[in-house]
Amino acid sequence: MKVLVVGGTGLLGGHAAIHLREHGFEVSLASRSAPQAPILREFPFFTLDYIQDGPDVAMLEGFDALLFCAGHDIRHIDRDSPADKQWHQNNTVAIPRFFAAARDAGIRRAVMLGSFYPQAAPALIDTNPYVLSRHLSDEGVRALSSPTFEVMSVNAPFMIGHVPGLPNAMFEAYTRYAQGRMPGVPVFGPKGGTHFMSTRSLSEALHQALINGVPGKAYLVGDENIRFADLFGLFFEAVGNPQEVPELDQEHPLLPDSALFTGRGNYLCYEADDSLGYRRNDVRAAVAELVQHYL
Repeated sequence: MKVLVVGGTGLLGGHAAIHLREHGFEVSLASRSAPQAPILREFPFFTLDYIQDGPDVAMLEGFDALLFCAGHDIRHIDRDSPADKQWHQNNTVAIPRFFAAARDAGIRRAVMLGSFYPQAAPALIDTNPYVLSRHLSDEGVRALSSPTFEVMSVNAPFMIGHVPGLPNAMFEAYTRYAQGRMPGVPVFGPKGGTHFMSTRSLSEALHQALINGVPGKAYLVGDENIRFADLFGLFFEAVGNPQEVPELDQEHPLLPDSALFTGRGNYLCYEADDSLGYRRNDVRAAVAELVQHYL
């Protein structure tokens, strides 16, 4: 199967691309910028901006399947214009438009990697414009599903993992923090928690969605409900500096309140849909593996 992974130069798309290639898929990557990680430079690559360029049907011809791991979040916002308008244009409008182009190019199967928030915390749809845009983009792409264009979404929580050679400033900072190399930041976790999943488990879920997923379905995937303090504790353990990490009701500089859409002090917990057959209980192992790249 020939698969195009849009957003394939990032952590989640890149990890999925490597996994699919290992399982016999013929994989190409597409993104706005060329791959940084050496292992991702081994793939055929196409420069593509699904927002600015608009749908390019010709570029999509010849592929059997699409794995879409792009979409806009808080990291991509232009501070000079309203965020809600950007999320509407870049998620709600542009993503279904791109999937329609994939359909017109003859792609038969498509999977969108989306966010867990609309399914796990649906009240946010009415109060958070980012979550609303993720909800509407999910509904928009699945509405395109037909007998000749089978579409589904895999909606993931907070992710833990790495791609060899791909920098990740957040996980590098967490590793330094756990080593005691940030003396100005006290040891604690902000009150609250959420659902976490390893990139390995996610790649397995995306793989199974491409070949066995039910058209039109939105899969709420995940692995473990973890307090933020306990997540930091996993990093302290992984670097050989195990200690109790207290939970405090105050903002943490490495996990600021702006990143907690459900609000500090809340616990977004759910039981994941693991009908796609991916591994569970993998978060601790994922932390132990990723910190080795920053020690």
